Amino acid sequence: MTSTSPRTARAMRITGFAAIPAALVAAGLLVGGASYSAFSATTSTPTNNWTSGTVALTDDDQNVALFSATNLKPGATGTKDITVTSTGSLASTVKLYGTQAATTNGLSSYIDITVLEGTGTGSAFAPLASGSNLYTGTLADFAAARTDYANGITAWTPSGSASEARTFRISYTLEAATPNTAQGGTASLGFAWEAQNN
Repeated sequence: MTSTSPRTARAMRITGFAAIPAALVAAGLLVGGASYSAFSATTSTPTNNWTSGTVALTDDDQNVALFSATNLKPGATGTKDITVTSTGSLASTVKLYGTQAATTNGLSSYIDITVLEGTGTGSAFAPLASGSNLYTGTLADFAAARTDYANGITAWTPSGSASEARTFRISYTLEAATPNTAQGGTASLGFAWEAQNN
């Protein structure tokens, strides 16, 4: 029977423990070497791009008010056409409303207006086959009820696939029964057409 001294046994244990980390390090080197030599493959798309569409409206008023009527008397009338064109690329809804309404002596309550929608201008104006009468009533009522896009009058719905135009014929009449209290009065209102994409 061979005996082993305590010192020799302790040395063997130390040697055994030391061999374990060395083996782990060696295994790690093998794994690391294997990861660098792995096969790989990649696929990808070409660069992706995004472009927003447009909503665009223009009109032919040349930045001049449709009406600048003065010295009106009961029964006075007037008519003007304005063509609004949509050139946007998105389908949209166009609405009509009033802006910057003001009046003195209550004159706007005695001015009746009519808004017709159609195509062509002047003698070539042709109302739409249906739904051409957008509004008939007083200037005051229009100004009070149609103040922004939310409560505006729907005019038309351009498709966005091509340029589209509509003509709006606006007529006014100072009522024959306008009272004396409206003498010297004033009334003003802007007409706005706004488009928002659908």
